[in-house]
Amino acid sequence: MKTRAVRLYGKNDLRLESFELPPITDDEVLVSVIVDSMCMSSLKLVNQGENHKKTPPDLKNNPIVIGHECCGDILQVGKNWQHKFKKGQKYVIQANLQLTNSPYCVGYSYPNTGGCATYMIVNHDVLQQDCLIPYDGKTYFEGALIEPLSCVIGAFNASYHLKPNSYDHIMGIKPNGELLILGGTGPMGMLAIDYALGGAIKPKKVVVTGRNKEKIAHLKTLYQSHNGVELEFVDISESADQLSLLKIKSSKNCFDDIFIFLPSKELIHLASQLLAFDGCLNFFAGPQDKNFEAEINFYDVHYNFTHIVGTSGGNTDDMRLAVKLIESGKVEVAKIVSHIMGIDQASDITQRQDKIRGGKKLVYTHKQFALKSLESLTDSSDDVALKKILNKSHNIWSKEAEDFVLNNFPDIES
Repeated sequence: MKTRAVRLYGKNDLRLESFELPPITDDEVLVSVIVDSMCMSSLKLVNQGENHKKTPPDLKNNPIVIGHECCGDILQVGKNWQHKFKKGQKYVIQANLQLTNSPYCVGYSYPNTGGCATYMIVNHDVLQQDCLIPYDGKTYFEGALIEPLSCVIGAFNASYHLKPNSYDHIMGIKPNGELLILGGTGPMGMLAIDYALGGAIKPKKVVVTGRNKEKIAHLKTLYQSHNGVELEFVDISESADQLSLLKIKSSKNCFDDIFIFLPSKELIHLASQLLAFDGCLNFFAGPQDKNFEAEINFYDVHYNFTHIVGTSGGNTDDMRLAVKLIESGKVEVAKIVSHIMGIDQASDITQRQDKIRGGKKLVYTHKQFALKSLESLTDSSDDVALKKILNKSHNIWSKEAEDFVLNNFPDIES
């Protein structure tokens, strides 16, 4: 079967190409990708090329297909997996394979297994790790946002605190504690807000910082205090003393859990100063600089039992929980979608996504159309129709909007 896919040939060398997929083996599954959600990690991958720890050598002669936040339909199942999967099922993929003695992952390492494609082969590594997961949601785009949600769930699960008078760890954020999310107005921070409000362990208060007044005002319309959790947004753009500003946002002048969503030395130092006794600092933002360092208060590490953790992706259990949360509607990931595009735009936008303001950018892989911001649609007939649909959902991406794109926008040429 012929596929159209975005392939990486080396540092800053992305190409949209058409090529023939080999017939699947008994240990593989052939799928159609309907939506691939663009991740900032793919920009890091492109910038680093063969220097990235998850890429194989010799990308020039053996390119890989990028994209790891995808959803679509199963088309053909190899003999060894027909007991588990069926043609016509929707699926999602846990990209973070955690293979023994290998860093390889979906969207970083394989010639035929990546989400920014019309069709791909789900290979033996994915199936053996139980990382192809059936999904029964109503939309494809929400399925494509399950992987980023699983990363947030993994971070919340990796945070920990101590049982009183012991060294035993209690995993997760502190129940009924106070949670600070620094730099949390981007799409991943938004998922963290949603999960903090709707997850199993609920804090008493969540404080979210940002620097963009318009974005903060917009988030206040999307997220309110909920399920007994008090939510507050703080604009730090004009504050000369962020430490004092944030201390007064807590009932005890410090926070039990702090998540950092920007790779900033200043934010790490700030977080270190705001940790409560037995507080946990969770560094979520992955820096591109392998020598990234920051100042942390080790007096508090020693005497106040503060902790520092970090995660890179979730695991399969996190992914399965994300599937349940989205299928049940307990977490509303549609709020983070800001742009849509056809696969013909994916190479360019992947490399410029950090310059484009907004949230998540969806690639409809079988379609060919220019990048569209949901906030600034044009007067074209298709955009006018989309505007009418989005007005029903307060400009939040929806099943009706997705169906319109799938049924009416032009298909990518083979």
